[in-house]
Amino acid sequence: MGSFCTLSINSATPLIMLIMLQSLTMNVTGWTAAHATFYGGSDASQTMGGACGYGNLYSNGYGTKTAALSTALFNDGQICGACFQIICDASKVPQWCLPGSRSIIVTATNFCPPNNALPNDNGGWCNVPLQHFDMSQPAFLQIAQYKAGIVPVLYRRVPCKKKVGVRFTINGHDYFELVLISNVGGRGDVKAAWIKGSNSSEWEPMKRNWGANWQSNSYLNGQSLSFRVTISSGKTLTMYNVAPANWQFGQTFAASQQFR
Repeated sequence: MGSFCTLSINSATPLIMLIMLQSLTMNVTGWTAAHATFYGGSDASQTMGGACGYGNLYSNGYGTKTAALSTALFNDGQICGACFQIICDASKVPQWCLPGSRSIIVTATNFCPPNNALPNDNGGWCNVPLQHFDMSQPAFLQIAQYKAGIVPVLYRRVPCKKKVGVRFTINGHDYFELVLISNVGGRGDVKAAWIKGSNSSEWEPMKRNWGANWQSNSYLNGQSLSFRVTISSGKTLTMYNVAPANWQFGQTFAASQQFR
């Protein structure tokens, strides 16, 4: 019985190291290496608008936890609304990462354009084919120090969690509806969208105009509007009578449903 319990520390060390290595490997599975910088000022006021078209990120529910993505990630706006969990890679820059392996979840709301006049490793952070997050300053400071400027990070896609329904902002004019689809849960990024006026039984496919803005070329004035949205996971929601018949251009309406 004594010999059964006498495993020395030296003989156990390789086994312990193997277990630790396996645990570390499991922890980073599903994460991808990238880099992150920041922009927009201490209050993120300069991140408003952007290539996704969300406008005022405060009033539209995105706050300061946002990022502009490089060409390799932005995918011509198809990634707008997606959520990413980001951690500073302390294994590479422990002096710049905040202690405790902190992470933050940000939403893709803007595009970080390439700067081909600068090298990829010295100012051209968003050049092709680099995967890069230009985070709002408040978001960046939750994982790294201000003085770092740029840090290596690990990221992964995560579900977007929303408290209220999908939102539809109707812009445009007669025979042209430009609908901003925002506050989308689940995968967050919209793959396809349809619109239907109350005078029709047919769903009209909409086309992505730019960012998170989808276009219809029908005359829908004076009709209540219903929407059907498919996100990149393949899930679809049909939301009836989101906008009443007396809707006006420039108004925003929230559906009662949300992706989970």
